[in-house]
Amino acid sequence: MKTKFPIIPLAALSLLLIPLIGMQFSDEVKWTGLDFLVMGVLLLITGTAIELIRRKNKNTRKRLLYIAICVVIFLLIWAELAVGLFGTPFGGH
Repeated sequence: MKTKFPIIPLAALSLLLIPLIGMQFSDEVKWTGLDFLVMGVLLLITGTAIELIRRKNKNTRKRLLYIAICVVIFLLIWAELAVGLFGTPFGGH
């Protein structure tokens, strides 16, 4: 089986271009280097987890369930870091 792991970092970098380009056109997008680093790591971990789930689970229903759980966890962490959804010390402003 050919590996798809090199695609994951490229996809993460591609997604990180969205806020980078947004910063050039709007003052509303204000990301620091730490923001890019944290989101890059979060995207890499999520992408790798999804790829491992795809490889290890042959049952389509289980695979979709586990991938959905990964995506929900990613979104909850992202929301917490962005706006402080749960009020942890890591939350945004």
